[in-house]
Amino acid sequence: MREAEQAVFATGIPEYELMERAGAAAAEIIWRAGAKRDALVLCGPGNNGGDGFVIARQLRSRGVPVRVAALGESRTESARKARAAWNGPIEPFDQAGPATQIIDALFGTGLSRGLDAVVAERLCDLTGGATFSYAVDLPSGVDTDSGALLSPVPGFGICIALGALKPAHVLHPAAGLCRRLVCADIGIAASGTIHHLSPPSLACPLASDHKYSRGLVAVVGGEMAGAGRLAARAAARSGAGMVRHLTSLDGAAALDAVITTQVRAVDEIKARLGDVRLAAVVVGPGLGRGGDAQDRLAAVLPCGHPLVLDADALTLLGGAGMESIPHGSILTPHEGEFAALFGDLQGSKIARTVDAAQRASSVVVLKGADSVIAAPDGRIAVATGASPWLSTAGTGDVLAGLAAGRLAVAGDPFRAACEAVWLHGEAARRAGAAFVADDLIAQLPASIGSRL
Repeated sequence: MREAEQAVFATGIPEYELMERAGAAAAEIIWRAGAKRDALVLCGPGNNGGDGFVIARQLRSRGVPVRVAALGESRTESARKARAAWNGPIEPFDQAGPATQIIDALFGTGLSRGLDAVVAERLCDLTGGATFSYAVDLPSGVDTDSGALLSPVPGFGICIALGALKPAHVLHPAAGLCRRLVCADIGIAASGTIHHLSPPSLACPLASDHKYSRGLVAVVGGEMAGAGRLAARAAARSGAGMVRHLTSLDGAAALDAVITTQVRAVDEIKARLGDVRLAAVVVGPGLGRGGDAQDRLAAVLPCGHPLVLDADALTLLGGAGMESIPHGSILTPHEGEFAALFGDLQGSKIARTVDAAQRASSVVVLKGADSVIAAPDGRIAVATGASPWLSTAGTGDVLAGLAAGRLAVAGDPFRAACEAVWLHGEAARRAGAAFVADDLIAQLPASIGSRL
C-alpha cells in the first residue's frame, strides 16, 4: 500500500487529495451503518487523524451531530489542512464525553509501539460505551504487519480498511478485534503477492474420466487407525477417483469408497507405492513416533509421488532434518509442529510461513484461526474466519486428506492446498456448532458441490 501511494504521488496527485478520498469513503460506510446517530471522531496527530477530520466534516454535511476530540496538535501538512477544513470545535481527547458512534482515527497503520496507558484505557472506555464503533484503517494499538497488539485494544463493530487489506486485518489476534471488515475504495490500484483466500472454482469430472484419471491417492497409516481413516475418507470425498488406505493394524475395518489394505512390512509399503498411477500420497495422520513409524516414513519420502506431510510425519522430520523432504510437497503443520520442524523463525506469521516454504522448497500450510498458505515461488494466501469448533481432534487429519485428494486432482500443490483449506473451512461452517471430524467429512459433498 505504501508503494502504491508513492506511485500515485509521483504522478503529481497531492497527499491531501488521497486523504480527502479516504475520509469520504470511510464517511460513506459510517453513514450507511449509523445514519444520523450522534458521533465522536477521535483524531490522532498524524495522517490517520487527518482522515478523521475529513470524516467528521463529511458526516456533518449529512446532518450527523458530530464532535471531534484530538490527541494534541496535527503534525503533518495534510493533517493540518484537514483540521483547518473541519473548522469546528475540537475537544481534548482526555475530556471527551461518550457518543452513540465512536470513530477511532487516532493512529491506524504504522505504529511501532503501543499507546500510552491512559490513552489506551480511555479509548477502550469510549468504544465500550458506544453502540456503533469504527476503526479507520486499523484499530489504534495494533502492529500493522504482524497483527500483534502493542497495547490494550478494544473490539470494534466495523474496521474500514483503506485501499487494501493489511496483514493485521487477517492475522490474529488483531483480526479478531472487529466483527466486520470492509475495504474502502480510495482510487489506488494496490497489488501484492499476498492474497485473501477466495472460494475456488472446481471442475466436474469429464465424461471420459475414470477412477485413475481422476486421481489415485494412498494414505499410509500407522499406530492410530482413526486418524488414518479420517484422512482416507476425506481424500475419498475430495473429488479424487480412488483412495487406498495402507494400514498395519489387524482386522482394519473397510471404509466407504476407500480400499483398505493391511500392510506390515516396509518392503510391501514400497511395493504398493511403486504404482505409477498414484497421484498423491499422504503420511502422518495416525503414523506414530516409534521405530516402525520412522521406517514407514522413510519408505514414503523417496517414493517419487507428490506428498502431503502432516502430524507425526512432521514431528519425526523435525528430529531428522527437513533436507529429506521432497521438493514440491505440501506440509500442514500447526504451530507446535512448525516450530519442531523449522525452529524459531522470526517475523509475522506470513513471513515465517514464506521463510519455511522457501527452506523446504514446498508448500507450507501453517494452520490456525488464520491459516497461511505459502509456496516457494512466492504465492501466498491467508484464510480467515475459521470456525473455532475446528479445535477438536481429527480435523487436521481431514485437512491432510483433503489436500492429498485435491493434489491428485489439481496437480499444483499451492492450488491444491488453497482448495483444501477453503473446503475444510466451508465444511466446518456448514457443520455448525459442536461438530466432530466425521461431521466435516459428511459436509464435504455439499461444500464441493457449491464450487462446481
